[in-house]
Formats: sequence, C-alpha cells, structure tokens
Amino acid sequence: MGIQSTSEYIEFFINLNMGENVSLLSFVNNEKLVLKQKLEYKSLEKEPIRTGIEILEGLVKEINKVGEKAVLEKYK
Repeated sequence: MGIQSTSEYIEFFINLNMGENVSLLSFVNNEKLVLKQKLEYKSLEKEPIRTGIEILEGLVKEINKVGEKAVLEKYK
C-alpha cells in the first residue's frame, strides 16, 4: 500500500478530480471498505492495510467534527 498518511489520502482524493459528484466522506468510506476486503486476502501484508484503515477512520472522525471543507483546507 503506497498511501501512509492523512495528507497523502487527501492529495490522492484531490488528484482524482471527481469534482462535486463525490464527497471526501464518501471516498474515505469506500476506501475503508476496499481495505477491509483486502484484509481477507491471505497473500497481502496486513499491517499496511490496517494502518490505512486507521488513517481513514481518523479522517472520518475529523470530517464529522470540523466538516469536509475544513479538512480539505487543512491538508492541502
């Protein structure tokens, strides 16, 4: 897994350039689901996946606390 920090997830989201159609919260929740599914694969290293899930869960909490716009501004 290449993404190892909150700012890298925000940068990845921004670079996807999905416009107004996909919110950061939706993106984060979808990424979390994908990573949780990857935990079931026996051949993948688990620790980087767990780290990614922890980062995404922290992002969800932060978005719920201060709002998506504030989070995007903070990590740009």
